[in-house]
Amino acid sequence: MSRAKSFSLPSRVLHWLMAAMILIMLFIGVFMASTVGPNYDRLVALHRPLGIAILALALLRLANRLRSPPPPLPEELPPTMKIGAKASHLLLYALMIAMPLVGWGMMSAGGYPILLWGRSMLLPPILPHDPTLWAWLRSVHTVLAFLLFGLVLAHIGAAMFHGFIRRDGVLQSMIFTQKSAKG
Repeated sequence: MSRAKSFSLPSRVLHWLMAAMILIMLFIGVFMASTVGPNYDRLVALHRPLGIAILALALLRLANRLRSPPPPLPEELPPTMKIGAKASHLLLYALMIAMPLVGWGMMSAGGYPILLWGRSMLLPPILPHDPTLWAWLRSVHTVLAFLLFGLVLAHIGAAMFHGFIRRDGVLQSMIFTQKSAKG
């Protein structure tokens, strides 16, 4: 059985940093949707800059992936699993970029200022003020969030499947481990 080679160090650092940020963002979003009062404002104050940071890191990660492609999947992996892996990664990248852009557009269409880090940075609107567009984008943002949550769960499940059932090195290729001594 062939073993997957490891991802580059920048790829692994970006993967785990973004994994933590996306999980935090998904939970913040859930709490925002179920909160009223002063806690809502605090959650929004976290949600917006974290979303923009995810967007920036997703673009950096995409550039890194183009510069340092991932290791090939194990040869004995069934073709349907290879297609599923490639499709799910493509969709993850699309969502990591689309979600913050839709959120930014939603806030722009709602006429809300997009303040980051207190009042130290104000993002320009990317769409005109339009309450109908705001409502539509809010629904899109919600649907994309559920899609991202489901895809993250599937990604974690696939990683566990590779790591604990197939034991084909795919999970280990993204984990920080000591390199074995070459003999």
